[in-house]
Amino acid sequence: MKITVKLAVVASLLAGIGTAGVAQAHGIWFAQRSNQLALIYGLGADDLDVIKRQNKLTSFTAYDEQGKEVAAQLTPNGPLLVVHTDNQPAIVAAAMDYGLWSKTADGEWRNLGKDDVPNATISLHTFKYGVHLRKPLNGAMPVLPGQKLQIVPLGARLPDRMGQPLRVRVLFDGKPVAGAEVQPDLVNDPDSKPLKTGANGTVTIKVRNQGLNVVVAKLDSPSAEPAKASTDEHEATLSFVLPHQPE
Repeated sequence: MKITVKLAVVASLLAGIGTAGVAQAHGIWFAQRSNQLALIYGLGADDLDVIKRQNKLTSFTAYDEQGKEVAAQLTPNGPLLVVHTDNQPAIVAAAMDYGLWSKTADGEWRNLGKDDVPNATISLHTFKYGVHLRKPLNGAMPVLPGQKLQIVPLGARLPDRMGQPLRVRVLFDGKPVAGAEVQPDLVNDPDSKPLKTGANGTVTIKVRNQGLNVVVAKLDSPSAEPAKASTDEHEATLSFVLPHQPE
């Protein structure tokens, strides 16, 4: 995949917006539960009810090693949303429109736009994205439809040991974006100080776990509906698993 680094338009749109408002936002990612791959909604140790949030999902797709879409679906199974596919995809991806949120002067968050919350101190339209890499690809990870904010690992292959460096590029609308905040571990270290992507949208982190890794990127952009929200808040994850030693 070739990416032309043209940041002028994106940078001008994002100037002055910042990302301080998304420091504690919940995200979506994929992880194994009872030997099934499931979509998770949460933050840190919080593993919240994803079934009641299922109606907020806007897309779910799966891809083979060549980046070609294959048939798959998310199916409720008790408290979980699990991935069902006969194709053993290399990549699965989901997107969620979490809606409008406004914070009142007394600190209460309401699931409404600022046009319905007089004197709101913060108003956001929040979006969640999650990509899970299940197996090596034949080439670079493609830009995926529906992933307005996406974390793309660089290099021929992922590291295989905890502590090794991993260089990633953060894309917004398919283009590298500077100033996105990246943390290596949304699940086990959600309060870590984020690193920011450079002019070419890249940053190098260390792989934190010999097991499940959930890298997270956060970015605010100007609102598409200024009458309802001051900011559009985007949070994307890239999850993958490093294998443990044989028992």
